Amino acid sequence: MLKSHSCGELNESHVGTRVTLAGWVNRRRDHGGLIFIDLRDRQGIAQVVFNPEKSRPCHEVASKLRNEYVVRASGEVARRPPGTENPKLATGYVEVIADDAQILNPSKTPPFYINDEVEVEEGLRLKYRYLDLRRPRMKENLILRHRVVKFIRDFLDARGFIEVETPILIKSTPEGARDYLVPSRLSPGKFYALPQSPQQLKQLLMVAGVEKYYQIARCFRDEDTRADRQPEFTQLDLEMSFVDEEDILNLLEELFTGLVEAVKPETGINKPFPRLTFAQAMERYGTDKPDLRFGLEIGDLSHTVAQSGFTIFSSAISQGGRVKGICAPGCGGYTKGQLDELNQLAKSLGAAGLVTMSLGTSAGNLDGLTMAMIKSVAAKFLTLDQVREMAQRLGAKAGDLMLIVAGKEEIVSPVLAELRQEMGRRLKLAPADQLAFAFITDFPLFAWNEDLGHWEVMHHPFTAPRDEDVPLLDTAPGRVRSRHYDMVCNGYEIAGGSIRIHTSRLQRKVFRLLGYSDEEVKERFGHLLEAFDYGAPPHGGVAPGIDRIVMILSGEETIREVIPFPKNQNAVDVLFDAPSPVTEEQLAELHLCLEKETD
Repeated sequence: MLKSHSCGELNESHVGTRVTLAGWVNRRRDHGGLIFIDLRDRQGIAQVVFNPEKSRPCHEVASKLRNEYVVRASGEVARRPPGTENPKLATGYVEVIADDAQILNPSKTPPFYINDEVEVEEGLRLKYRYLDLRRPRMKENLILRHRVVKFIRDFLDARGFIEVETPILIKSTPEGARDYLVPSRLSPGKFYALPQSPQQLKQLLMVAGVEKYYQIARCFRDEDTRADRQPEFTQLDLEMSFVDEEDILNLLEELFTGLVEAVKPETGINKPFPRLTFAQAMERYGTDKPDLRFGLEIGDLSHTVAQSGFTIFSSAISQGGRVKGICAPGCGGYTKGQLDELNQLAKSLGAAGLVTMSLGTSAGNLDGLTMAMIKSVAAKFLTLDQVREMAQRLGAKAGDLMLIVAGKEEIVSPVLAELRQEMGRRLKLAPADQLAFAFITDFPLFAWNEDLGHWEVMHHPFTAPRDEDVPLLDTAPGRVRSRHYDMVCNGYEIAGGSIRIHTSRLQRKVFRLLGYSDEEVKERFGHLLEAFDYGAPPHGGVAPGIDRIVMILSGEETIREVIPFPKNQNAVDVLFDAPSPVTEEQLAELHLCLEKETD
């Protein structure tokens, strides 16, 4: 190799040793004779000293160096003179006295600083991603991602799983999002699809007798990007035979507890992971992916205010809606401007408005509260006993602020869920160094699509119903609970899975409920249903998202920061300028032609 040691490994044990280093110039300092270079490679930084009295040719090379030049330097490791040590660097007590140097490649001036963590516009960072990845923060994210994946592979290997790769070019099947389609040159007019997940493939592996499968799988979904969503992403795909929910949830908890303790031992983690049903999560937090690092649980005030005479409350309840709220501790002194801001947020989320109720700080406690101390447009329609009962239901005390929303349940709970998150951020209630995992279970199997007039699955059509709910498939599909489960952490869904349907009879029944004809079922799923008739074992699995996991562990706010070459918010790769046009010849080979846009 062109180097004998890495820059980051040098220490006092190497004093007197001749070494050869190679890397990038991180910083250059010319002291009018001596030239100091901080040389950087992936492992760290080492100081190299160029002394004209030691080697004039070597010093002349150093005089030409600038930031990001690629350099090779040889010399003897020496202790730094007393008072010049740098305890911030692992190599800060030694330096290399160079007697030979070579410029391997010069560099233009980078479009942004590599050696300082300064804010850089994301579009510029993505265009020059190969430079962005040299920066310490991004390098550490890449290393963390590697460690996460390595831990997962070692953990599953030790428990009898085998890694199996599945095809990228497959058949288009319903998975909940749009497929990316790939035209076939050899079969004109036909298309492959890129997998949204290897769902059917891993089920077929269970039929094949693999029993314990996993894969670090690339998946593709043509959907709008978000902070935690990209067109292509990576997940741990895992499937097991002869298991029930408990087996999979216990494996997940063991895996992620061990993972956090191995790669982020300084991070707190809740053990054991709490379990909430879907109904409990929605009732208490308004979302199926709650952040459990703080409280502020949603309380139902409908019974308390039903006869209040406040039209906003009474009309919502009379129309079958609900009145619910949360407590914002210590926010009773919010200004009109701050309250208006929260009201606008609630409206932007779909609520008709937000009712706020400030409880006077001078009360000391709820027993000392008087109506004169309560600030709210609803106050004159309520009795003191009603206000105290509302406060008790929300866990509010004197000096707190109650945030109340009235309306249809499908609006009230999601709005309060967002308000809860907003107040958690404002009040800094969620410790950054804490991970709060939880399992969410018992999701509904179906949801009614009002626009299309038929049932849709909440997860995917291969999810098994609870055994005791199977008779409801014929009478009340909306009441059927699924054997689906999610794992959430700090407000993100990071894994979803289920026990699968493994008999063709039950799978056909579900397909019919979803509106598929027998012909459509045979065309789209015939291969899977036929496989089920050859002795398919009971099986289930889960798919944690690698990108989201690394994002949370690294403390980043988007998965773009932990993916080496991500797309931007418009799903564009600005480094390669993709998607991009193709030639007429390529289109002709694929038997395609593009329609011209009309005004």
